[in-house]
This record gives sequence, C-alpha cells and structure tokens, in this order.
Amino acid sequence: MLEKMDLRPDGLHITRKKDFQPLGEFDERTIEKTLDFAYAMSFGNMGEHRDHRSGGMHTRKNGEIFANTFQGKLSEFALYNELCEDCELEMPDLSTYGLGEWDDCDFIIGGIKVAIKSTKSYGNLLLLESKDWNGSGEYIPNLSKGSSSYDVFVLIRIAPYCEDLLRRNRMLYSQTENKETLESLIYNELWEYDIPGFVTKEELNFAITNNHIIRQGQKLNGKISMDAENYYIQSGDMDSIINLKKIFA
Repeated sequence: MLEKMDLRPDGLHITRKKDFQPLGEFDERTIEKTLDFAYAMSFGNMGEHRDHRSGGMHTRKNGEIFANTFQGKLSEFALYNELCEDCELEMPDLSTYGLGEWDDCDFIIGGIKVAIKSTKSYGNLLLLESKDWNGSGEYIPNLSKGSSSYDVFVLIRIAPYCEDLLRRNRMLYSQTENKETLESLIYNELWEYDIPGFVTKEELNFAITNNHIIRQGQKLNGKISMDAENYYIQSGDMDSIINLKKIFA
C-alpha cells in the first residue's frame, strides 16, 4: 500500500524514507561519455531538451539543462551497471535528439518497458509531472506513437547532485560555459549511485487514482516550492532492487 505524505500547514512532508546506500561508482569512461552527451544537448546546441517542465513556470537555462541531462543519463548507466550481468541489455542511448523527439523508453528488458527517474542522493520521491500522464498511467507525449505505457518505474539517486555542484560554482544559470571548465569540475568528483527501489504501472495507477499529488506552488517539507504539479510515490514504499532483478532473471 502506498502512503500519502503528511499534510501540514507549511506543505507536504515525506513520511516514508530510505537512506542513501551507494551500490557502486561510475568509471571515468562513463563520466566522460555522459558529460559529452549532456554538453551537446545543452551548451553545445547539438540537440534540444525542453526548457520547462510540463505545467511548470520556470524556464531552464543551459546550465540547468546540462545538470538534468547529465544526472538523467548517469542514472541510466547506473541501472545498466546493476542489470547487465543478469540479462541482455543494450548500453544507454547517447544519440542527440531535436526538440519534441526522444527514445520511447529507457530500457526494454525481456519485453518489459522500464522508465528511469533520477533524483539527488537525499531525495525520497519518484515524481511524475501530472500533465504528462493520463488517468490510465500512460505517458501522454507518446500516445500518438503507440508507446505510452511503461511496466516498471525505477528511482535512481546520484551523489553528488549535479545541480548543487553547478550552483556552488555559479554555473547552473549560465547560457554559455567552457567545456574544459566543466570537465575540470566534473572529473574532480567521485560519482556514486543507489537504487532505493521501483514501482509497477499498477502502483502508479493507484497513486494517480488516489490523488497522490503535490500541487504547483505547494511546499515540500516546508522548504521547496514546487514548480509544477506532480504525482508522487515515496521511496519507503518502493520494492527492492533485488526483486527487480528477479523479474528479469
């Protein structure tokens, strides 16, 4: 059973948490490939990512797009690292896409479609922007492609959090940035990951049907104001990565 967060006068508070427990770290080659991809999709103008969230008000700068892209692609490599020995799995896609184009899902494993959602090491929510999902748990932007349904949603946490790293170095809200400067910053860190768990499409449908929603402008833990409305599932309610491996065995 999925629990709702605690509603208090200052917003919604997380009640079901899992501590960050690193499963592994990324090698230099993975960091290099991911940085090249994220730079191309942001500062390099070789591809395009949306500059705002669905229903969101904030327009992202190239520094934010770089951080989000770097984080997201590292998360795909994290799951690849954990599953590649247990099942046949292609490497994460490093193709650059134009605006409005994307691959259908992160992985298809034995016919099971897997979507990956990433967050910071201290994050405890799987968040899905409500305007992107219909009442049947289908991803609206992919409806016309016939590939809108996912079977499993995996939450990956990365340390350090790229947004925090760029913010501390005054790069997060940049529109232009020297690649060598970014490389020096990124390569100086030890990048680790954990996987607090996964949920099924049925569990997502439960969250949608039962209004597990954090509203636009509502505060999370009394601190963070939400830019867009999201469905949420707490990390403490997710099934273990061990059981995910059993599904694909």
